[in-house]
Amino acid sequence: MPSREVCLGVGRAAVKRATIPVAFTALCLVSLTVGVNRMSLMALASLSDEAWLTLTASRLPRLAALVLTGVGLATCGVILQHVVRNRFVEPATTGGLEAAKLGILVALSVAPASGALVRASLALGFCFAASLIYVALIGRLQVKNTILVPVIGLMYGSVLGAIAEFYAYSRNMLQSMQGWLLGDFSKIVEGNYEIVWLVLPVVCAAYAFAHRFTLLGMGSDVATSLGISYRAMVALGLLLVSTTVAATVVAVGAVPFVGLVVPNVVALRQGDNLARTLPSVALGGASLVLVCDILGRLLIYPFEVPIGLTMGGVGGLLFLLLIVRQRR
Repeated sequence: MPSREVCLGVGRAAVKRATIPVAFTALCLVSLTVGVNRMSLMALASLSDEAWLTLTASRLPRLAALVLTGVGLATCGVILQHVVRNRFVEPATTGGLEAAKLGILVALSVAPASGALVRASLALGFCFAASLIYVALIGRLQVKNTILVPVIGLMYGSVLGAIAEFYAYSRNMLQSMQGWLLGDFSKIVEGNYEIVWLVLPVVCAAYAFAHRFTLLGMGSDVATSLGISYRAMVALGLLLVSTTVAATVVAVGAVPFVGLVVPNVVALRQGDNLARTLPSVALGGASLVLVCDILGRLLIYPFEVPIGLTMGGVGGLLFLLLIVRQRR
């Protein structure tokens, strides 16, 4: 018979494993019921036409976009951290986000009537090229300081951002760019968000190659000695990251901090083995985005605060707490 202590330990472990899925499910239900147009579960149960229209045309598409954005950004953040071998990098601190913005601006100026797929393709190409340059730059400089790596990325991103803003200014697109690039889910309805479903195959590919990405984080020498094609895996990782960034920026705009905070929190509790931690990273990213979106919908109800602002506040606070904890 197992001892009482063993049973209690198993019970606590089961409760910890169930915490994130239960919280995620609760947040999804809250997200479906919060909004200007009040929609109760009783109205849905009574088959009200207005409630079902609100659910299918607005609330469910918005929930899908929120979940996919959170899952994708958290996943691409942890991939990028293993590729660069630095805990403080994500697309917003490596220039990838600014490069995607530039790609979208080029698409809008060259082909104004282009659809979301064309804009996402150009954003993916620009983001992938910028990420390759950044990784090559870090490898060339052989930076050892942990803080210097994201600082270089921020400087690199500032240059790309300045180019993007000058491009928009020269074509009289600056004001509209600042509006649609701020992360915002209020305009998500059925028919104009489907590009974000590209995140789903990216996450599946990340899970399929999770073990190889874990080895990638140990360095080129270790990965090569274990039979991993280092350059091919780096290119694959950057391609997955660029696809996620392009799809999310085109659909909802820029959402910061998800790929930075969530992987660090999960790594503190569960370690660096992606095959084991990737589900927690994905659910954690989705939960964080849901929390910030619900907060934005309630702060100045019935108006809405864009998630780019709420995520900046919540994500920045969580990141500061992480730094304080690590220093202690």
